[in-house]
Amino acid sequence: MDRPALWRAGWRKSSRSKASSNCVEVAGLRSGIGIRDSKSPAGPVLAIATAEWAVFVNAVKVGEHDLD
Repeated sequence: MDRPALWRAGWRKSSRSKASSNCVEVAGLRSGIGIRDSKSPAGPVLAIATAEWAVFVNAVKVGEHDLD
């Protein structure tokens, strides 16, 4: 995906994030989901398939990635 398309993507972060810019941001892309570091919006973007994102989010919801 070209850089202008990534800049126009609707990037968002968790509503639980604090006001600082140290967050992971996600955006829906034509080809799936983009993930980036909010401290570096012009930096690299990890692009994954929508189905893979859904599996990850569901795993987080049920506690599979808890640090406790």
